[in-house]
Amino acid sequence: PEAEKLKRFNDFFNRNISFGEDISIWGQTDYWATPLETIGRGQGDCEDFAIVKYYSLREVGVPVSKMRLIYVKAKQGANSRAHMVLAYYASPSAEPLVLDNLDPAIKPASKRPDLTPVFSFNSQGIYAGVAGSAAASPGGTGKLSRWEDLMQRARAEGFE
Repeated sequence: PEAEKLKRFNDFFNRNISFGEDISIWGQTDYWATPLETIGRGQGDCEDFAIVKYYSLREVGVPVSKMRLIYVKAKQGANSRAHMVLAYYASPSAEPLVLDNLDPAIKPASKRPDLTPVFSFNSQGIYAGVAGSAAASPGGTGKLSRWEDLMQRARAEGFE
């Protein structure tokens, strides 16, 4: 079942990938690693966790239409920090479940008051909000160059 796949992949990557900043891992201030790069290094930042979970779940049959990467502001103490999580929508009208490396438990979005969504995206497009029923904006993913670049590199590694 999809719920079991979510739990297993979320737990696996949260346990086996160490968190690190891009500057120390890749020598760049912001680098989005492919799944194989993240697994190969055994470390990544929040985007890398969300990306490896997204692609891995796709590989085991979870439809792209049920998943989105969500750029959020994560409240940490008195400050907020840019962060990325993976959201799973059981149906277009369902409340998304959040797969995250900061909080290892998969929780409904309403149980994550520390996260403020900014926008969401997947390989089908970019979405102004996070509602599962929202339509992608015109123009595909071209407005998000890091995601476009990542998808090309992932395709070269054999991911669809």
